[in-house]
Amino acid sequence: MGGTTTRRTWRYVRTTIMKTVAAIDVGTNSTNLLVIDEHGTELTRTITSTRLGEGLQSTGELSLEAMTRTVEVIASYVTTAQALGVTNIQIVGTAACRRARNAASFSELLREKTQLTIEVLSESDEAALTFSGALIGLPTIDAPTLVIDIGGRSTEIIIGSEKKALTLASFNVGSVSWSGKYFPAGILNRTHFDHAIVAAEAIFEEAVARFSASQWDTAYGASGTVGAVANMLKAAGLATDGITRDDLHWLINQLCKARHFDEINLQGLKDERKSVIAGGISALYAAMNIFEIDSLHPTRGALRHGVLAEIVNRETAVGDIRTRTVKHLMARFRVEK
Repeated sequence: MGGTTTRRTWRYVRTTIMKTVAAIDVGTNSTNLLVIDEHGTELTRTITSTRLGEGLQSTGELSLEAMTRTVEVIASYVTTAQALGVTNIQIVGTAACRRARNAASFSELLREKTQLTIEVLSESDEAALTFSGALIGLPTIDAPTLVIDIGGRSTEIIIGSEKKALTLASFNVGSVSWSGKYFPAGILNRTHFDHAIVAAEAIFEEAVARFSASQWDTAYGASGTVGAVANMLKAAGLATDGITRDDLHWLINQLCKARHFDEINLQGLKDERKSVIAGGISALYAAMNIFEIDSLHPTRGALRHGVLAEIVNRETAVGDIRTRTVKHLMARFRVEK
């Protein structure tokens, strides 16, 4: 568990908004809270390891224990947000909620505890909001930009510009699912990494034409896995100008030396990420290899920032991010409603 509070101001819209708002992002491995005030200033940002997707791969369901602890954390986030004057709290769920057979039970537990509902994002909605969130806090983007987000059970990859996502996809590859599937009993060795990377590459390869390096200028990485990798490399004095495949190869070697999740001892890696980092790095290496990403630049913006941007844009009549993205994609690919 852990959290941070900052006073950073984010570039949500060109004008100020009229109220303080909050987003709660319920992921497979962690649950995140972000609150901004009417000027776009970040009041609090908290990340807690809730492991909602624990056991999902083997049972197809969310366990009562995982649901209960996640709901308790969300309830504490709601209390924090309300104490900061928030009246508009948006709660969103991602891959674990999409895939669990008993996701409705989780929604009901949450509603009973908080009187709030959770919106389970579709794959395309998650990708669109992740892209908009990743761009927040960065300079204005003129050239086509690629954003990659390695989540617990899915990976979102998007190409877009300052105004909208142009091409997006969600893949069933994630840090939690890949760690559980390809690193049995938490054992770390080169064979397990090779199998995990090859399996991820086979999935990503189906979309290589859509996300090839010729179609974008700069690549950014958002969210937990990329952030964890950046922190470890920074602590080691590496990746001073973006994450490279050589950097990931170095990390893989360090993890293999540990031989087991429990024995990982790398500065910059939080304890709660030790059991999922191998799968995350495997997925990230595979994506960088297949899509020819020579250098990946971490960004602090992520899905939760995109959710808040959508709230802000609705309040200021700029328009719904997902609606604008979907309309653009429909026009581009001539998809009928």
